[in-house]
Amino acid sequence: MSTPLLEIEDLQARVCDREIIKGFNLTINEGEVHAVMGPNGAGKSTLSNVICGKPGYEVTGGSIRFKGKNLLALSPEERAREGIFLCMQYPVEIPGVPTATFLKHAVNAIRKHHELPELDTMEFVKMLREEGKKLGIDNEMIKRPVNVGFSGGEKKRLETLQMSILKPALSILDEADSGLDIDALKVVADGVNALRDGHRSMLVITHYQRLLNYIVPDFVHIFADGHIVKSGDKNLALELEEKGYAEFVKEK
Repeated sequence: MSTPLLEIEDLQARVCDREIIKGFNLTINEGEVHAVMGPNGAGKSTLSNVICGKPGYEVTGGSIRFKGKNLLALSPEERAREGIFLCMQYPVEIPGVPTATFLKHAVNAIRKHHELPELDTMEFVKMLREEGKKLGIDNEMIKRPVNVGFSGGEKKRLETLQMSILKPALSILDEADSGLDIDALKVVADGVNALRDGHRSMLVITHYQRLLNYIVPDFVHIFADGHIVKSGDKNLALELEEKGYAEFVKEK
């Protein structure tokens, strides 16, 4: 049996002395798309931040293994170079840094990590334009500073472009539908679906079933009170849309 891509066992984590994740278990194999759904405050974004190593989150128990390695022993930069990508709920602006420059440095950092030759400017620009064209991203957008003045839809499309050229083994989509109208959502979903190749895995974190109409998961998990309370296939998301989260949320 092959080693799981991501294996989380009895994970416990807190923020500012408040326990948020309480015995979380999840296994993702190569090529699988998992959706984690839950009400506000369940800990979904905390989960994504812990996996990516964002400072300020304290892991108090359990383990996370990625490609068989102890993920918790790696810095955020090392996790990214190993193949973990976070599509952020609210992508940050980086004034003064052209998007193309930012992406070139990111690509070459990953290539260097895997002992591959770095791309020169001409090679990189050719690849960037080809991938951008597939996603409907024009050259002018790529020349602008990272996310500066971008609409919500443009920011999410740029995140999709990053996934396309960085080729992560695991992409975590944290509330990828936040702030998007239906047309922008379809554009982003089309870009994400174009990356599904049977090898890349995805963890889609969302409140609502509507995103899963366009990015159809293999597995759906309900996350409440700090852990997974129920798992199923795509039909579980439809059930949630009809019934809501009430039966899974404990009264305080």
